[in-house]
Amino acid sequence: MTQPVDNKVTILVLQHPQEQDRVLGTAGLLVGGLANAKVVVGLSWRNLAHALGGEAAEPRDWGVLYLGSTQTKGQTTPLVAIDGKGQPLPDQEAARAGLKGLIALDGNWAQAKALWWRNAWLTKLRRFVVVPDGPSLYGELRREARPDAVSTLEAVALSLQVLEGDAAVREKLLVPFRALLAKARREGVRDSKRDRRVRR
Repeated sequence: MTQPVDNKVTILVLQHPQEQDRVLGTAGLLVGGLANAKVVVGLSWRNLAHALGGEAAEPRDWGVLYLGSTQTKGQTTPLVAIDGKGQPLPDQEAARAGLKGLIALDGNWAQAKALWWRNAWLTKLRRFVVVPDGPSLYGELRREARPDAVSTLEAVALSLQVLEGDAAVREKLLVPFRALLAKARREGVRDSKRDRRVRR
């Protein structure tokens, strides 16, 4: 068992209840690989402190990985700070300064959107989008609603690479994920719980 990554930026995963029994879900792997992270399961929380289990927290010190449409073309970093209209902020370094925590929404596309709309306090946090440098490692094992969609673990690993200023953080977090996927491919396992996304 390798030592967890000693991350300075706290990671909080809000997990949709229907994501808990996913065979190839990554939230458990993610928090197992980080010294400073936790998963809470549910649909809504009163505020940030409630989601954190009563810990005091200032919304201005926290960010959320945002799911909406954004204009991130031409950005040179895989983690882009955006404003409320989805436009990249002019000073990316300033937008990340003093960030104490980051929230990731765990579920398929429809479930993550439901978490976003049911928790209005998320709109008070700094917004970030992940711009992946390649397709998800899931490959054919789990279908995603968008070609640029990656797993919760991959999104957070990329985010921490930027926030902690250390590419090794991402690689360390991906090791158990790669092992899980290799085992699934050997055993012919796919993500067994079907996505019931509503197509609009």
